[in-house]
Amino acid sequence: MRSFRSFAASLLVAALASAAVPALHAQAYTGSPKLVVELVFDQFRGDYLDRWRADFKAKNGWNLFLKQGVHYTDCYYDYANLVTGPGHSTIGTGAYTDGHGIPVNDWYEKGPDGKIRSVQSIDDDRYTIVGEAPGAKTSPGASPHFQVASTLGDELVLATGGKARVYGVSLKDRAAILTSGHATKAAFWTDHESGRWITSTYWMNQLPSWVEDFNKGEEVAKARAASNIPKGSFYELVGATQQGVGYQLDFAKALIQNEHLGHNPDGVTDLITISISSTDIAGHRYGPDEGHQRALVDGTDVELDRFFTWIDQTVGLKNVYVSLTGDHGVSASVNAAIGMGMPARGIATKPLYDFVEKALHDKFKPKNSVKYVLGGESPWLQIDPEPFEAQGITEEQAEEATSKAVFDYFGSQPRDTAQHAGAVGGRLPEPMRVQYVYTATQLRNGQVPDTDQGRRELHSYSPVVRWAVHLNFGAYQYYGSETGTTHYSQNSYDRHVPLDFYGAPFQPGTYRNMVQPVDIAATFASLLRINRPSAAVGTVRIEALKPERTTVPATTLKK
Repeated sequence: MRSFRSFAASLLVAALASAAVPALHAQAYTGSPKLVVELVFDQFRGDYLDRWRADFKAKNGWNLFLKQGVHYTDCYYDYANLVTGPGHSTIGTGAYTDGHGIPVNDWYEKGPDGKIRSVQSIDDDRYTIVGEAPGAKTSPGASPHFQVASTLGDELVLATGGKARVYGVSLKDRAAILTSGHATKAAFWTDHESGRWITSTYWMNQLPSWVEDFNKGEEVAKARAASNIPKGSFYELVGATQQGVGYQLDFAKALIQNEHLGHNPDGVTDLITISISSTDIAGHRYGPDEGHQRALVDGTDVELDRFFTWIDQTVGLKNVYVSLTGDHGVSASVNAAIGMGMPARGIATKPLYDFVEKALHDKFKPKNSVKYVLGGESPWLQIDPEPFEAQGITEEQAEEATSKAVFDYFGSQPRDTAQHAGAVGGRLPEPMRVQYVYTATQLRNGQVPDTDQGRRELHSYSPVVRWAVHLNFGAYQYYGSETGTTHYSQNSYDRHVPLDFYGAPFQPGTYRNMVQPVDIAATFASLLRINRPSAAVGTVRIEALKPERTTVPATTLKK
């Protein structure tokens, strides 16, 4: 006769085996949720949603997050490469540049012919572009090969044995590619002049018929007509408008519908990354303090409402998890900041580079005509290793000399004595300042202060920059004009972005603890019960999750 203890244990095992699992107990392998949407707004500073919150009227627009979801007020990037390429890679991989390898949008490298060339973060000579108009340039193609870490989408595909469908969408190639990852079914972006959706032979040799139909349809013409922009670059002009936002979301809807995302025949979770470029295009032109950006964000409320209402009708919002963030913030324009009393300055690139070039020539006295300074995209300043190596000069020596020359340049600038137009009262312009300069050698060897700022520098290093120095100027000082604005510094306004979630597992509310965009990949990986991306460093946002329970049905014991 079986003992009571063994009998009770067998009942418990049977009960657990037949346990009813509620909707909150999700996992990708069983298709719960049906669809994950990673939504990114390019150049979207973290104060926008609270600053203009009273403007938002739509139920499923921004209020999907602000009233029905999780809204974090204090989300900051923990590195100092605040530009599009690394930002989207950070969101996708849950890692910073020292983990995923993307330092900026483009940099200098030695090409196959041995000559120095500029290369974009997604350029890949092994592939060509698919879908461009006849006669358009088709090479180089694009792929995520510079990205050395996996993304959330990659891990979802791996976890489901290749059954999960993952796609990336954006007007920008790097935004579509680096957020979604390597194992995607496809990434789609636009030809900037025409607005046509294109891709690369990394994914396919010809566009799907539904993409061809979309390109041949009336969508471009409708967007041009609604924005009253009949001609000119679709990306630069229409892309900066509410209609540009709607155009991107309409393509995402077409993709979801035609590729049946959220209705996976193998019963697993699908994923789409959508990066809206419009806020970056308009933001560079006007800055965050003029009415243009506010009007665009308000108009986006309408477009998001249309999109998520459609999602509810086709997939069901109860079956979808959504994240929202930005790839970087932005500074006030120089003129706007000066008008409010800040020590803002526009810094011209050429005089600085010329000064550094001359300083290096004076120090190393090359016998032949050489060029040491390559330049490159901020916050990095690259130098060419070859002329130094030809003279027997080491990387450390070359970078230290470059760093000293940068400091000398800023120290040599005369103080202005003429009042700056638009300045408060009779104030004179503040001097240009450089706060920090670190060499690639220092970052590679961890030779930085044990401070928050030092840690952000370490998170910013990638070997693809080769010989270089990493710069951070004074607050509200940056390369560029005084009317437009930009981003790339490790100052708080460039690092501050929104972090919001929507979906069944999340406890709606406003949260004020410090978080990071890398937390998106960590949180979704945990919810989906899959591996986090290979280099991920984020934290699961457990404070915003509802408690999960596995219910065991009552069992009637019979004698």
